[in-house]
Amino acid sequence: MISGIVKGKYATVNVIFCLPYQPDFSIEFVIDTGFTDYLCLPSQAVALMDLPYLYDMPANLANNSWIDIPLHQAVIIWNSEEK
Repeated sequence: MISGIVKGKYATVNVIFCLPYQPDFSIEFVIDTGFTDYLCLPSQAVALMDLPYLYDMPANLANNSWIDIPLHQAVIIWNSEEK
């Protein structure tokens, strides 16, 4: 089970990132109730962690428009498992 806390009106959870040759560290995320698979990070965080780029992924926005967003790979601890 994943546990977190509610801050204000938002559900939050800490996610542990495992980077090669660096100590593990956590980042707090606001969890969307429709969470399905992906975490959103600011591009500055992706650059600082030097996460490898995989491809652009189409994403449907709330206004029903489509955009391409860059997908990067990271190893995290999720529900006590490395993902």
